Amino acid sequence: MRIQLIEKDPALLETLKEACQRAGADVLTDIPADERGLALWQPQCDLVIAGQHPAFADLTTLNRTVWPIPLAALLPTSRPQNVLQAARSGAVDVCDREADAAHLAEWVGQLCIEHQTSQANAGQNDYFRSEACSRMRTLEDTIARVARTDSAVLIVGETGTGKELAARQVHRISMRGDKPIVTVNCAAIPETLIESELFGYEKGAFTGATASRLGLIEAADGGTLFLDEIGELPLAAQARLLRFMQEGEIRRIGSVTSKRVDVRLICATHRNLAELAERSEFREDLFYRIDVLRLDIPALRERDGDIVAMANWFIDKQAAKLGVPAKPLSEDSRDALAAHRWPGNVRELQNVIERSLVMSQGAELHITLSGSASSQTSRQSPNDPPAEGGSMEDAGGELSLEDYFQRFVLQHQDAMNETELAQKLGISRKCLWERRQRFGIPRQKQKSA
Repeated sequence: MRIQLIEKDPALLETLKEACQRAGADVLTDIPADERGLALWQPQCDLVIAGQHPAFADLTTLNRTVWPIPLAALLPTSRPQNVLQAARSGAVDVCDREADAAHLAEWVGQLCIEHQTSQANAGQNDYFRSEACSRMRTLEDTIARVARTDSAVLIVGETGTGKELAARQVHRISMRGDKPIVTVNCAAIPETLIESELFGYEKGAFTGATASRLGLIEAADGGTLFLDEIGELPLAAQARLLRFMQEGEIRRIGSVTSKRVDVRLICATHRNLAELAERSEFREDLFYRIDVLRLDIPALRERDGDIVAMANWFIDKQAAKLGVPAKPLSEDSRDALAAHRWPGNVRELQNVIERSLVMSQGAELHITLSGSASSQTSRQSPNDPPAEGGSMEDAGGELSLEDYFQRFVLQHQDAMNETELAQKLGISRKCLWERRQRFGIPRQKQKSA
């Protein structure tokens, strides 16, 4: 455990250092000396203990600087009003700075125990932590910076890369973390209902509106609204969303009055919104409104060092969920995972691991991906001839996820049923049906022998 100490009194600072070291913690005391450095400073620690320092005017300012790292404060006096003010400023615990060394050591030791306990409890629902991929480590640092603000966030990445997980992480470590996060999949709500779902409606606003209904934006008041697949939002709803972002107000359908709503907006898409805006399929003014802070989630195939490590993490998680023993990956399986192209990204990997845990026999976990068209693609370079049965068009360059899905379904739907197609793609049958609808690919009846 690492503790950052912030204190101007050398004697008190030395006492705190001894207390931290006695508790088994590593101690950091350096902070940037200039204003620019402080503005960019992000302590690399697990806990901050702060007393008085000329660089920080008050606890609120300091808490915003070190967020989401927990902050414990040393107060000039432990009177109730001071303790209450420190709690409002974000301090997780306080201690009287005039306390003797023994009391300070006991306090620091208790802070360390509480932190370790909270980490152990949080580990039960922890996210996969990347150690091998520099892009993911940079992304985690960016998420921490983004979470400090209330600005709009646009998360971009292929389907299945974990955009919703990133949105939830931003919300969880933000100042709104104790408030609700409301998730809306814009592609899953019919165009005729999207406005009433987002903004709500009054009784009698339209046929069937027998009672007033709260909209999802209003339901997120004080918290975060996550709009997944924002590129699928109809233009009419985009106009109303833009007005909400500009004015901070909503008006229910059928109402003549507006209501102020305090919501932090996070959007996500797998599409190129700039290109959609050029084709007038997405409002350009809304695009610039939501594209303030951007998070780019890399595809799984771009995270070579993470694939096997993530597979092992999923094995432990899924085995506990399924009630089966967690088996080590066979050497062939590790090679297959590393060579696979992963068109379905993290979601596909999770499905592959779950399926293998159920079906695999023996002491090791054996994963077979050779039957997947994406595995064949991963072994071909752009200059290689196409695989048997493929076309020259198939061999040229990388396909987008949408193109890959359409070509795979059209190529294999005569030979596979819906369940087999979904399994090969690493998605559910429901998701397969939804994508058929989106891309206009009718379901073909299998020919009888």
